[in-house]
Amino acid sequence: MLTLYPEIKPYAEHRLTVDAPHELYLEESGNPDGIPVLVVHGGPGGGCEDYYRRFFDAERFRIILMDQRGAGRSTPLADLTLNTTGHLVQDMETVRQFLGIDHWLLFGGSWGATLSLVYAETHPERVSGLVLRGIFLCRPQDIHWFYQQGASRVFPDYWEDYLAPIPESERDDLVAAYYRRLTSENELEQIQAAKAWSIWEGRCATLHPNPRVVERFGHPHVAIALARIECHYFINNAFLEPDQIIRNAGRLDGIPGVIVHGRYDMVCPVDNALALSDAWTGGDLRIIRDAGHSASEPAIVDTLMRACEEMAERITADV
Repeated sequence: MLTLYPEIKPYAEHRLTVDAPHELYLEESGNPDGIPVLVVHGGPGGGCEDYYRRFFDAERFRIILMDQRGAGRSTPLADLTLNTTGHLVQDMETVRQFLGIDHWLLFGGSWGATLSLVYAETHPERVSGLVLRGIFLCRPQDIHWFYQQGASRVFPDYWEDYLAPIPESERDDLVAAYYRRLTSENELEQIQAAKAWSIWEGRCATLHPNPRVVERFGHPHVAIALARIECHYFINNAFLEPDQIIRNAGRLDGIPGVIVHGRYDMVCPVDNALALSDAWTGGDLRIIRDAGHSASEPAIVDTLMRACEEMAERITADV
C-alpha cells in the first residue's frame, strides 16, 4: 500500500487580492515545470493542510495549494462577504491566469470535489483531468442527511453533542438554527456553535476513531471558518441550481477522471459517487471497502496516489 511522499516546502508563496475584502493565500511546491495540479480543499471553509502536498511526486508535479475565501491562511478569516460558489470558481480562474497555466489537473475531496466539478463544467477546456474523493453533490437530501436526519442514527452519541447548543424548539431546521448562532453578534455564542458543528463533522469523517482529525476540527481557528462558511453555503443550497452538477455532467465529456469514495462514508454517502459515475462517462469509480470520508485514511491515500500517477501518465501521453 502506498503512503504519502516525504514532506516538502513551498518554493513560492503568494497573496492574491480578489474582491474586497478578500485576499487569497496561494503556494507552489514540487517541480515548477511539472504537471500543474490544483488542490481544492473541502468544507467549504476547511483550508489546506501541509500534508496535501504529499499526495504528489514532487519531481513530476507543480503542486498548487489555495485557501478559498475566508478559509485557512486567506483573509479575512470566516468572512461571508461575496463568498459564493460562483466567486470561488472565478477565483480559481484568477489563480490559473496569475500562474500562467493553460490547463491543470484538479484534485479535490468532499466540497473540494463539488467545487472542482462546478469549475470543470464551467471551464472544461482548462481541465486536463480530475481526481476526486468523497463526492458531495450538495443536493438538499445530502445536506439533510448529515445535518438534520440520517447520520444521526449512525452516531447518536455524537449527535447529542451536535444538538446541545440548539433548543428543542428550533431543532426542526438545524441548519437555520446554527446559522442564527454562527452569524450572531455574540462571539462566545458563535465559537460554541462553531465547535459543536465542526467537531460533529470531524468525529464522523473516519472509519476508525482518529483523535488527530477531531482535534483539528475542534481548533477554534478551523472551527469558526469551517462552521460559518459551511452553514452559509448550506442554508443557500450551496449557491447551486437544483441537481446542477448531474444535469451539467455532459460538459465533462472528454475529461478523464477517477472517483474515489469510501464504502462507509457517513458524511457523504456513496450514492453521491454512484450518481456522478452514472452521469459522467469519463469518471472511473473506485469504492474503497475499508474507508470512510477522510483523505487521511490509509486505503484512500493509496488509491488517490495511484490515481494521480495514472492521470500523470495519461496527461503526458496526450501532450
